[in-house]
Amino acid sequence: MTMKQEAYTISRPCMFTRISRVAPYLAAAAITALGLVFLSAQDAKAAGGAMEYKQPDWTFDAPFGTFDRSQLRRGYKVYKEVCAACHSMDLVKFRNLSQEGGPEFSEAQVKALAAEYTIQDGPDEFGDMFDRPREPKDPFPAPFANDNAARTANGGALPPDLSVIVKARSGGADYIYSLLTGYEEPPQGFPMSPGMNYNHYFDGHQIAMMNPLMDEIVEYEDGTPMTVDQYAKDVTAFLTWAGEPKLEARHRLGFQVMIFLAVLAGLLFFAGRKLWADQH
Repeated sequence: MTMKQEAYTISRPCMFTRISRVAPYLAAAAITALGLVFLSAQDAKAAGGAMEYKQPDWTFDAPFGTFDRSQLRRGYKVYKEVCAACHSMDLVKFRNLSQEGGPEFSEAQVKALAAEYTIQDGPDEFGDMFDRPREPKDPFPAPFANDNAARTANGGALPPDLSVIVKARSGGADYIYSLLTGYEEPPQGFPMSPGMNYNHYFDGHQIAMMNPLMDEIVEYEDGTPMTVDQYAKDVTAFLTWAGEPKLEARHRLGFQVMIFLAVLAGLLFFAGRKLWADQH
């Protein structure tokens, strides 16, 4: 064996020894970093491109956020009395309003809310379709029979379904809130198309939807200010819940994962120290 080969043979175990010695520490650091990334990912707000959206202090923000039940109930009322005239929520059923983590209406309240609307059912024993009051198992009613009817009623624009609108739009809740409070007079010299409305936060700043909110348009019985800003916050919170009804459970799970990762990282670190201490 040449001296060069012998030197390589001697140095190679030393290199492996050094790697194995630091491996537990690297693993602990990696686990900790992974946990931090997981935590920050839950708390990160969706990027809204070049537009900087308004960022209210949402109660449901990660990592420990929860929905304000009173706010969700107010938000449902805003949706019902304002947004539902044009926008459907086909993926939400009335029974969801009583589920844990949501507005948590009582079963009696949900039955009453559903019964305010009818739905076609059947066929009956004679083969005929019939209308009946909606039940908790039924979805929210759609304002139009089909997309063509919706376009005709809205100047050719199709109002989007709001079931998952917060998750479907870049910027999430911040974008929806900013859009609802972003109606302004167009800047001087800004070319507006016929039938369009200026909105600072909408792409291109021209939106077919008219400003849906104004002060005192929806009556709150709990004394909450009846302002455009409050309406926008409440209905945005409601739409956030509709798109992610298990958000609170996800936050709890994320926190538990963080605790597990922290404990595992600590065990790896001290196990590594003990292992190498015993060898010296």
